[in-house]
Amino acid sequence: MLLEKFISKHFLTLVFAGFWSLTSLAQNTLPDFQSAEIYIHPDPYTETITGEVRYRFKTTSGIDSVVLNAHNMKFEHVILNGQPVAYQIHNGLLSIQGPKKKGTHKLLISYKAFPKQTVYFVGWKDDIGGNEQIWTQGQGKNSSHWVPVVDDMQEKMVFDLSIRMDSTYEVISNGVLRRKAIEDRLRLWEFDMERPMSSYLLAFAIGEYRNLDRQAASGVPLKLYYPQGQEHRAHWTYLYTEEIFDFLESEIGIPYPWKDYKQVPVSDFLYAGMENTGATFFSDRYLVDSLGYNDENYVNINAHELAHQWFGNLVTEKDAAHHWLHEGFATFYAYRAEQALFGPEYVHWKLYETARVLEEMDQNGSGEALTDPGAGSLTFYEKGAWALFILREELGGEVFDRGVRLFLKNKAYSNAQIFDFLKAMETESGTSLSEYR
Repeated sequence: MLLEKFISKHFLTLVFAGFWSLTSLAQNTLPDFQSAEIYIHPDPYTETITGEVRYRFKTTSGIDSVVLNAHNMKFEHVILNGQPVAYQIHNGLLSIQGPKKKGTHKLLISYKAFPKQTVYFVGWKDDIGGNEQIWTQGQGKNSSHWVPVVDDMQEKMVFDLSIRMDSTYEVISNGVLRRKAIEDRLRLWEFDMERPMSSYLLAFAIGEYRNLDRQAASGVPLKLYYPQGQEHRAHWTYLYTEEIFDFLESEIGIPYPWKDYKQVPVSDFLYAGMENTGATFFSDRYLVDSLGYNDENYVNINAHELAHQWFGNLVTEKDAAHHWLHEGFATFYAYRAEQALFGPEYVHWKLYETARVLEEMDQNGSGEALTDPGAGSLTFYEKGAWALFILREELGGEVFDRGVRLFLKNKAYSNAQIFDFLKAMETESGTSLSEYR
């Protein structure tokens, strides 16, 4: 096999160096947030968000304060358990006087946000009709620029988002669209989530969109969006989408963890794609016709972002030192999907090229460990994918697949470290991975 030709013990050791040096640290988070109901009205002409959020949280004792991240906001009401409560705003933090007793509590915040980032209003100030969009990009910890929220990957809760907008536009967000209703000449879109997630994965997109309705073999609804009038590009953009979804669900061996899956091309996007929970947003440069498909297409990004629904969204890294659990796995499974579609040589040549670059980096002293939180994309994505191909080669495909399933089951809807993955691999293989310490 081509992979075997380029796997060396030296390269293997470099890939895994430092994995087991990370130790588990307990986190005591008070309060423990359970759910959030968010209601917003974006105004594209003033580029503001008027909103309300209702939190439900638990405490095991009385606490002095509840602290949320909130940037560039003004607050109208802050009400705890039905009563107005004192609060302070300082350096992007909203500190609210906490409840004096243990139990379950309700917190209501009415606010107006003036986002300087994270929410992007595109096309509202030009003379081109039909190109108006609003979309979010909260990667890392930036949703607090449009809603007061805990900007911490380790604080997961169930989010329901309702958005009030001009009925001319389509509104897309996380979760199943529960209902649409007319409210004060505008339309209210209500989205429902059933499982907890990190706040950076909150998202919404607004524009003149239409969609293709598809369905995975497992019955999961797939909504594939495209700008009005671009249906001829939608076919080529979403080519192989059902095949990719079915392959990953089968290959990973854990059912897709959310109720539906949406994909939305947006203008002037900052990255290739972003794996918001149940709703991938991606750059509209991948919205291609039959000719453009041969130059640059969406297939790899499609598979990569979908894989994140398991690796990143279902199981989320503890912190940046474990970022490989997101990007390395998404890159690996995207390659596996392409291999299933186009054959092994298609992927092996890609791996060969990245192996050459990675070895050159190691030889000239610029190589980075997968546990380095400041490492670059080549390390987290390509070196991370190589790590998984090597481990799969070492342990065998069947054992590797069982280990992945055990890891996902053990850490579902929670946070994980690299240690957790290697421990699952040791459990399923009966093999010590001490050589990677």
